[in-house]
Amino acid sequence: MRWLIARRGRTGDGRGWHWTDIATWIWLIGGTIIMFGPAIWLVMSSFKTPAALAEFPPTMLPYAQQTVEIEGAEKPLYTVTLEDGTVKTMAELRRVGIVAQMVDPEAPDAEPARVNIADRTAVRDVDFATENYSEPFMRFDFFLFLRNSVFVTVMATIITLLTNSMAAFALSKYEFRGRNAVMLLIIATLMVPLSVILVPLYSVVSATGLLNSLWGVILPTVATPTGVFLLRQYMLTIPDELLDAARMDHASEWQIYWRIVLPLAAPALAVLAIFSVVWRWNDFLWPLVVLSRMELYTLQIGLNTFAGELNVQWHYILAMTVVAMIPVVVVFVFLQRFITAGIAGTGLK
Repeated sequence: MRWLIARRGRTGDGRGWHWTDIATWIWLIGGTIIMFGPAIWLVMSSFKTPAALAEFPPTMLPYAQQTVEIEGAEKPLYTVTLEDGTVKTMAELRRVGIVAQMVDPEAPDAEPARVNIADRTAVRDVDFATENYSEPFMRFDFFLFLRNSVFVTVMATIITLLTNSMAAFALSKYEFRGRNAVMLLIIATLMVPLSVILVPLYSVVSATGLLNSLWGVILPTVATPTGVFLLRQYMLTIPDELLDAARMDHASEWQIYWRIVLPLAAPALAVLAIFSVVWRWNDFLWPLVVLSRMELYTLQIGLNTFAGELNVQWHYILAMTVVAMIPVVVVFVFLQRFITAGIAGTGLK
C-alpha cells in the first residue's frame, strides 16, 4: 500500500493526486469486487441454513435466528414492540395468520401476548451452519465421488500431457509433407462443439465396452487441439541445433523428446496441466452421458443428486461446490508462476 501511494501523481513522484490515480483505484477496486465477489458470496452462502438462503433481501453473512427452550421445545426469539411502546425480547409460542402469541422467556407461565407480526423483529446472530459440509459426507458417499473425480482428473491430465506433447513434438521438429495441413485440421476441430459429436462418440465408447467406466470418461477427452497448438508453438522456440547436437551424440528420437524437449517445454506443459485439471474436474456433460451407476459418479455428477424433482438442497450444493473448487485453486496457486511464461512463449493472447 505504501509503495502504491508513493507513486501517485502525474509523474509518479508521490506528490498530490492526479485524476488518473483516482480512476486507477476505482478500476482496481471495482475489478477486484467483480472478480472475487461471486466467490466470496458462494463461500458465505455455503454456511447458510435453507431458511437463510430463502430470505429476501439476502445478506452476505450467514445469520441464524436465536431460540430459547420453553416447555421442552425450542422457540424463536423476537424483539417485540408492545402497544404501550415498550420493547422486549419475547419467544413465539404459536402463530395464527398475522397474529403471533408471544411470551417472555423469563416468565413462560405468564399469559401470552398477542402481537402483530409486523411489530416484531427476529433476534439473529452470525452463525455458520457447518453441518452443510459434514452431513453430505456422512449421509452420502461423497468421498467416493471425490475419489472418482481425482482419478479421472489425474489420469486424464497425465495422458493429455503425454499425447499432446508427442503430437506437438512431431509437428514442430519434423519436416514432412502435409505438416501444415495436419496442423490446420487439428485447429479446425476447435470449431466442432461436443454436442455435435456426442452421439457418434457415444457409439464408439459403447462399441468398445467403455460405458459405465471411468476410462470411458478419460480416453475420449485426452487429445485436445488446444493442447497440441499450445505445445507446438512453444516447441518451435526450442533451437533445432540442440536436437542436432543430441543426434550427433547418438541420442535416439525418444531420448531427444524425453530428456531435451520435455524439460525445456515445462512452462507450456504447466499451463496445459492447469487447463486440463480445470476441464476434467469441472466436466459435467460427458460423464453424465457415459456414467449411469452411482458408484462411478464424479463430483460434478454427484452434486446433481442434490437437485431433486421437487426439492433442491441448495445448502448442500453450495457447500460441496466450495469443496469441489479447492483442488483447482490449489493447482492454480502452485502452478500460477508458469502461466505467464507459458502463454507468452506460445504466443497465445
